[in-house]
Amino acid sequence: MTRVLVLQGPNLNLVGTREPEIYGHDSLDDIHVEIAARAAELGLDVDFFQSNHEGALIDRLHQRDFDAAIVNAGGLTHTSVALRDALLGVQRPFWEVHLSDPATREAFRAVNFLHDVAVASIVGQGKRGYLLALGSIAERFGAGQGG
Repeated sequence: MTRVLVLQGPNLNLVGTREPEIYGHDSLDDIHVEIAARAAELGLDVDFFQSNHEGALIDRLHQRDFDAAIVNAGGLTHTSVALRDALLGVQRPFWEVHLSDPATREAFRAVNFLHDVAVASIVGQGKRGYLLALGSIAERFGAGQGG
C-alpha cells in the first residue's frame, strides 16, 4: 500500500480559528478526517504530522517511512532552504498544497522555495487541494480505483 505523509508546517494547527476568511472554518483535525477518508477510498495509507518547528518537520522527513508526501509548509515555504534541501534529500516525490494562493497575497509570499521541486503545487483550493493531491498520488502510484 502506498504510504503518504501529510506534513503540515507552522501555524496550521490554528486553521479554523486563524483568519478564517483566508483559511476557512474547518480545523486541521477536520481537514485530516476528510483526507483520511479519501485516502482510504483511494487505497492509500496516510500519516499526519504538524509542527511549528522547522527542525521537527525536517526530522520527520528524514524518517523516510513514506512513498510520497503532501506538504503545506506554511510560512516556511517563503523562507526555508533547509526544508527544501530535506525534501530533495529524502528522494520522495511531494505535492505542495496551500489553502490560499500565496502569490495573490503579500509581496514576500511570491518567494517560494518548494514549487520548482514539487511534483505539483496546488494553491487556492482550500482543503480540496489536499484531496486533489491525494488523487494525483493515487494515479501516479496506481493505487485503488476511487473516483
